[in-house]
Amino acid sequence: MRSATVPAPDLLHEQQFAFAAHLRDPGAHAPPPGIEDRRIAIYRELVFANVEGLLAGGFPVLRAILADADWHALVRAFLRDHRATSPLFPELPREFVRFLQARGDADPPWLAELAHYEWIEVALDYAEAEPLPPVPFDPLDAPLQASPLAWPLAYAWPVHRLAPGHVPDAPPAEPTCLLVQRDADGRVRFHEIGAVAFHLVERVAAQPGLTGAQHLEAMATDAGIDAGAFRAQAGPLLRQLADAGVFAPAID
Repeated sequence: MRSATVPAPDLLHEQQFAFAAHLRDPGAHAPPPGIEDRRIAIYRELVFANVEGLLAGGFPVLRAILADADWHALVRAFLRDHRATSPLFPELPREFVRFLQARGDADPPWLAELAHYEWIEVALDYAEAEPLPPVPFDPLDAPLQASPLAWPLAYAWPVHRLAPGHVPDAPPAEPTCLLVQRDADGRVRFHEIGAVAFHLVERVAAQPGLTGAQHLEAMATDAGIDAGAFRAQAGPLLRQLADAGVFAPAID
């Protein structure tokens, strides 16, 4: 029945808002009046079950580590508190990562990093960039660019080793550095790398057009060590990354 004081479009908006608020947080928001609870319960269960199922499938390690009650409470908090920037279901895992990153100390300290690690594989799998064409070159002398399908990652926690019953009480002294790369055959692979390789990939991605030798010299200067000795030590690593398709000659 149309309200005598509220225009129909505004009334519909109010009802939709109340309905959505109830589905997101039934404990704090009553459903719109005049709807039988048995009917609205179907929507409550469907919304929660669909979101929970999608997140459980996208974050299997995270789901396996958390107890049922903790996992369900986390999904409920996501529904209740997060305001998504995209309406698309494929973007739901990214929204979940944003939600966990924003919570900070409200979660176990490894939670957001593990979720990001699990999400990044899907993100790279769907990335629209193309691999760099393989051409022979000397990465020391050639101006370099980094592959858009090779992403350096650094985590405080050893996210690639976390599993039920294998969660350390504290992070290790050194960060965990990984390189996630999509091969020419479309497969996404993770490689554990050292800090030097991580910073080298980061530098080339941020400053394309410099030669490998220039990057190594700058890294040596930043570290306060002899540039010639560092080039001799890190030169093979530079070539190894180039051979793996992480670097290619920069195109003017």
